[in-house]
Amino acid sequence: MNANRQKSIMVSACLLGLDTRYNGISKKNQAVIDYLTEEKWTVIPVCPEQLAGLPTPRPATRFQKGDGDAVLHGSGIVMNSEQQIVNDAFIKGAEQVLQIAALNRCRVALFKERSPSCGVHHIYREGQIVSGQGVSTACLKRHRISVFSEDELARLDTIDAGEENK
Repeated sequence: MNANRQKSIMVSACLLGLDTRYNGISKKNQAVIDYLTEEKWTVIPVCPEQLAGLPTPRPATRFQKGDGDAVLHGSGIVMNSEQQIVNDAFIKGAEQVLQIAALNRCRVALFKERSPSCGVHHIYREGQIVSGQGVSTACLKRHRISVFSEDELARLDTIDAGEENK
């Protein structure tokens, strides 16, 4: 591998300023943008919910039972504000993100905390912030892809430049 090759990282599109969130706005995080630019990452924007074919804007979605790992195991429930179970869409989005990771040989993701797709350490369940992970995060972790939240930029410095693109 070329030691000068830039590191690839998948990033929640909303953190980059794209209007992909359920309510049609972004959660632009300038610290994330600045860090990725300074560290010369090759950024791959992803929005699992849009990749699944869900519209923007779309009904807000929360876990009713379990978290992303539970959804992948068949025991969790993701429900939107219209009381529709949307597990299949969230699984499809996770599979699409995994395919993008494979196509780009990407081993690292930086995702939006508390999202039902992208939550890394916390999610919303029944109106409360609880420990858990989103569906796409759970899927990526199952495939040994490192996932960080926007609050963990300093931890990205610990990634071996040769490891993330294997």
